[in-house]
Amino acid sequence: MAEPLRIAISGLGTVGTGVIRLLETNRDMVERRAGRAIEVVAVNARERHKDRGVDLAPYAWVDDMQAMATRADVDVVVELVGGSDGPALTLARAALDAGKGFVTANKAMVAHHGMELAELAAIKQAAFAFEAAVAGGIPVVKGLREGTAANALTRIYGILNGTCNYILSEMERTGADFDAMLREAQEKGYAEADPEFDIEGVDAAHKLAILAAIGFGTRIDFEGVRTAGITTVRASDIAQADALGYVVRLVGVATLEDRADGSHRLLQRVRPCLVPFRHPLAAVTGPTNAVVAEGDFAGRLLFQGAGAGDKPTASAVVADLIDIARGQVGAPFSVPVGQLEACVEADPGERVGRDYIRFTVADRPGVLAEITAAMRDADVSIESLIQRGRDRDGGEVQVAMVTHEGPERCVTKALALLEGSPSLTAPPLAMPILKD
Repeated sequence: MAEPLRIAISGLGTVGTGVIRLLETNRDMVERRAGRAIEVVAVNARERHKDRGVDLAPYAWVDDMQAMATRADVDVVVELVGGSDGPALTLARAALDAGKGFVTANKAMVAHHGMELAELAAIKQAAFAFEAAVAGGIPVVKGLREGTAANALTRIYGILNGTCNYILSEMERTGADFDAMLREAQEKGYAEADPEFDIEGVDAAHKLAILAAIGFGTRIDFEGVRTAGITTVRASDIAQADALGYVVRLVGVATLEDRADGSHRLLQRVRPCLVPFRHPLAAVTGPTNAVVAEGDFAGRLLFQGAGAGDKPTASAVVADLIDIARGQVGAPFSVPVGQLEACVEADPGERVGRDYIRFTVADRPGVLAEITAAMRDADVSIESLIQRGRDRDGGEVQVAMVTHEGPERCVTKALALLEGSPSLTAPPLAMPILKD
């Protein structure tokens, strides 16, 4: 049997210790599937003497994490520290520059610096793998890179953040509002003490940018992801959506549009959407992730499972290590990095679809006429309109509408016409209706 694959792990939080436990628990099976043993030889973390529930005595402790990149007894460096820049990025550059394989669960770093790291990996002929960076234990990176390799993908979309999905599906189940469900998510460990990256859609945007690059063969464009979070979604929106036959989910959508000259435009959005009851994503509840890819020959493919957690993420890390041990590591983003297409951003105003729009307005005559006049002037056709009664404090009503199919620029124009109106007591909320 071949010589062991020797790895160093930087970061011994729940995922890092999960990797060690997995390799210990499934040692024989991993060795059979990898074709050789995978051995931890060195580890690093901020606190050396912290009790992590695993025995670290067999491994060399490295005080300086950057030193892992130059150890002669290390073949692959596993980075589980996090952060888009700083020590994690320095370690990634050093490991790849030294010709060592590099495995990470760091979605922010891949989204921001993935092109640079892929280019360095290609130059040094080193493995660069990040299955654990997107959707935890779901093998969606491998699924898109290998399973759909013979397909032209036109749309990739899904539920990419378990925190937001837990909050929205619990709001749906209990009728509680956003703030109460956020507190519960924090108490149960589904949300961080500072949940901004999750609830504002940034975490989902990182993942979407990576998936789009893999699925479409394009250069990562995280800055091009238009992002809106879930903080403005109310329990009343979810109740109204339910009455109309929808659930509310935070959905990341990436589409590739053909241009006459043979190039493409890329549209990437993360927004709360209304999802029809019959759509597969409507059944995805709790802290779960799901990704849908639409191929010209494979049709619609659904990848679903645990999007985070020590065991699922550790599973994805070790899956990458097994691939490296086998010598089965291809281009990180499906095609050689020099062949990735640099796409211009598509105009979101050209998106044709239906929208749900909610207004909170003063309870006085003429307000509804003002709203419908703005819709008329912007060429927005209204399919249905619902006006709810006064709230408990009085003086406000909620007006919700569903539009007929039309260009998004018309909805944008209508909301601009209403901006600053004294009739509106809160900013309106527009959510696209996901197409089947």
